[in-house]
Amino acid sequence: MKKIKKPVVLATGTGLLAAAGALAALAPATSSASSHREAPLIAGDPQADTTDLYAFTSPDAPGTVSLVANWIPFQEPNGGPNFYPFATGARYNIKIDNDGDGRADITYRWTFRNEDRRGNRTFLYSNGPVRSLKDATLLFRQHYTLQQITGKRTRTLVKDAIAAPSSTGAASMPDYGALRAQAVRPVAGGGKTYAGQAEDPFFADLRVFDLLYGGNLKETGHDTLKGYNVNTLALQVPKKALALKGDAGRNPVVGVWATTDRQGADARLGGHRAGGWHQVSRLGNPLVNEAVAPAGLKDAFNRLDPSQDHTVKPLVDRVLKPEVPALIQQIYGIKAPATPRRDLAEIFLTGIAKSTGPIKADLNSQLLNKDVSAKRFTPAETLRLNMAVPAAARPNRLGVLGGDLQGFPNGRRLGDDVIDIALQALEGAAQTGKLVPALANGDGVNANESAFGGTFPYVALPHTASVNQAG
Repeated sequence: MKKIKKPVVLATGTGLLAAAGALAALAPATSSASSHREAPLIAGDPQADTTDLYAFTSPDAPGTVSLVANWIPFQEPNGGPNFYPFATGARYNIKIDNDGDGRADITYRWTFRNEDRRGNRTFLYSNGPVRSLKDATLLFRQHYTLQQITGKRTRTLVKDAIAAPSSTGAASMPDYGALRAQAVRPVAGGGKTYAGQAEDPFFADLRVFDLLYGGNLKETGHDTLKGYNVNTLALQVPKKALALKGDAGRNPVVGVWATTDRQGADARLGGHRAGGWHQVSRLGNPLVNEAVAPAGLKDAFNRLDPSQDHTVKPLVDRVLKPEVPALIQQIYGIKAPATPRRDLAEIFLTGIAKSTGPIKADLNSQLLNKDVSAKRFTPAETLRLNMAVPAAARPNRLGVLGGDLQGFPNGRRLGDDVIDIALQALEGAAQTGKLVPALANGDGVNANESAFGGTFPYVALPHTASVNQAG
C-alpha cells in the first residue's frame, strides 16, 4: 500500500468536498441491531455486554474528544431489588490505536468495587431520599478506579470515585440530574469522566430479524429500545492525549473500540476455566458482529484483537461478500451490488482514504496521519475518527451520507442514525451515490425518544417508568 506523502487533514476543506461528493445526497435504509445481545455467549453475560460505542469531537469543548461506551442492555427501569451494577470481576476498556497497526496504543480501563451496607437489615437499594452520592440513605454504592495504560506504563487517572447509582424512581432519587453532576469527575491530565446509568441512546426497530421487517417492510416505525436504560462509561480528553506522538495536527485519525475482560473464566470460551484475564466482548463500528459476522463467528469475533481481523479469512470473506445485500435481493428483489466489496473493506477495515480503495475521499484512515508507517498499517475493524473535522453546528442524522463529515462512519455521535446509514453502505451507496427507493424510509425510527444533553456526558437521564408504560 503506497504511503500518502501529503496526508489531507479534513479541516482544510479539500477532503471534505471529496467525501461529500462521494457519499452525499443519499437517504436512509434498513439494517439490524447495534450490539445488544449480539453473540450467543455474551447474551448470557449482560454485565460484560458492550452495547454501543461513540467517539466524536466534543461540541461544547472542541479541543477535546468524547468517548462514550455502554453496557448491560435492555435494563427495565424498575428491575429491583438489585438493579444494574457494573461487574466487580471485570475490566471495562476503551482502546485507542493511533498508528494504524490495529493494536491498542492507549487503553482507558475502569474497574469497580461494591460498598453494600444492606446486610440482613433490608432488601431496599435506598431507604430514604438520596440527594447526594454520599448520603447514608444510599445503601448500595459502586466505587471505581480509572487507569490509562500506554505500553508498560499504567497511570491512575481517577481513584476510588463513586459511580452514579441505578435510578430507583422519583421518591428515592428526586433529582437524578444532581446525582449525575456529582458523578462527573475530573481526570488527571485534563478532561473528565462519568460512570453510571443512562437512558439507552441507541434507537432502532429491531424487528429486522423477522425476515427484514416482515418480508415487506410492514414492521417498521417502532423503537424497540424505547424506555430501556444502560450503564455508561464516558470520558472526555484533550485530542493530543489520543493522537500519535501527542500531535493531533499532524496525526488526527484514531481508531477506537471497547472491550470487556473477565477474570478466570474463559469468556465463555467453551466452558473450561483458565487463569488470567480473557476478553469476552468487543465493539468498534456498530452492526458488524450483528450484520456481517455469521452466528458461528460471533463469539470468536468478541475474543479477537482488531490486529487479528485480517488473518481470519472467513470473517474477511463476509466483508467482501456480505449476507445482507443477498437477503435484500432474495426478499425484496433488489439486486445486490457486485462482489468483492472493496468499498466495505475500506469502510470497516482500513478507514477511508484515496489510497485504500474505491471510495475516493480522504476521510478517516490512519494513513492520513503524517507519522504513520504504511508498512506497519494493518486492516482492522475499529471505529475511526478524524479529530480534525470540526463538530457540525447542525448535525445531520445521516452523517457522511447527509454531507455531514463529523458523523458516522467518521466516528459516531449519539444522534447518528446508524441503522439507516449502514445498510445504504451495504447496498453500495458509497459506490453509486444513488438511493435505493424501495428502502428509502428505513426502519422508520429516525431519532431517540429522549433528547441528548449539550454538555458532557451528553447521554439522557435514565428512564424511571416501566417499559410497558414508557411515553
